[in-house]
Amino acid sequence: MPGPSTITADPRSGELAHAREYLVVDEFLRSLVDARALKTAFEIGLIDRLMEHRSGATEALGRILAVDAQGMRVLVELLAGNGVVEENRGDLRLSRRFQAALGFRDLLETKLDFIGFTMNDFADLFTTLVRGGGGFMDKARLFQLFDYRKALEPGFENYRQTRAWVRITSALTRYEAAPCMLLHDFARHRRMLDVGGNSGEFALQICRRHPALHATVFDLPLVCEVGMERVLAEPEHARISYLKADIRREQLPLGYDLICFKSMLHDWPAQDARQFIDKAARAVEPGGTLLIFERGPLQLRDPTPPLSMVPLLLFFRSYRQPGAYMEQLSALGFLDVRCQEIALDTPFFVVTGRRPPT
Repeated sequence: MPGPSTITADPRSGELAHAREYLVVDEFLRSLVDARALKTAFEIGLIDRLMEHRSGATEALGRILAVDAQGMRVLVELLAGNGVVEENRGDLRLSRRFQAALGFRDLLETKLDFIGFTMNDFADLFTTLVRGGGGFMDKARLFQLFDYRKALEPGFENYRQTRAWVRITSALTRYEAAPCMLLHDFARHRRMLDVGGNSGEFALQICRRHPALHATVFDLPLVCEVGMERVLAEPEHARISYLKADIRREQLPLGYDLICFKSMLHDWPAQDARQFIDKAARAVEPGGTLLIFERGPLQLRDPTPPLSMVPLLLFFRSYRQPGAYMEQLSALGFLDVRCQEIALDTPFFVVTGRRPPT
């Protein structure tokens, strides 16, 4: 029987190149100055004004947006230096490249917010993180935001905080799903269980592409509440259900020919991740597939990472090599264990294995 195999996706292929177009947003988030100027341009309404009117006189825009001439001049020069705007004889307009980035505005603004939230952790606590131990997790705002305990019990503050981090993870997943769908044939499946499926964004994107597929999102209670709000307005909502549960304490439901872990296992210690995979291996139907879609270890040597990487840098200890998952699936007797690697904003991989038919 052939052993596990690994292949690397060719980023030059047409479909994959199209699926990676969202990465254009990172071009405008290279430095703190670039990101802060861009966020200000959104906050004062400059971006929306230029989108609506295509161009405008810099001096007149300042008056309309209640920005004095000196402040407007500094902001325009920063934006022009970052390629956001072009100015010609006092006439200001958005660059074509930035207009392309605005096709992913939800992701761009989410990344700006995520950078702002994590910047002090990086500035003040990176030495603590590099040294290891529990000090970073105890002090970082990042883990105050991603506090999964708050998603277990109802309450206004718990709901508000859960919704805040679900917004971030959903925006990332919205665009990461497309490359995953190029690496795995979801059309062969009929019932999918997305473990730790968050708002259901991954399930939604797959169901949108595959109208015969039904999906269940398995996640913590308030995460499911937020997700149901997100999906209810979508045409696919009738094929997406939610199961409020805690995988640490409960078994996974039966009856699914595909069980997925999308950007979930890295949140947990290795021992917990192994237990989650064991549960999925017992639950997936004979002949069904277990799929793991995760970030791999970061590659940081060349070039220097842009500012948009700061939130991901704070998770650098969490990202694992795919081989550990492949070895576990093989040890569980899964067939056709394989890994496909793909370069997005960081290395990603899709590990799949098929439970033997009975």
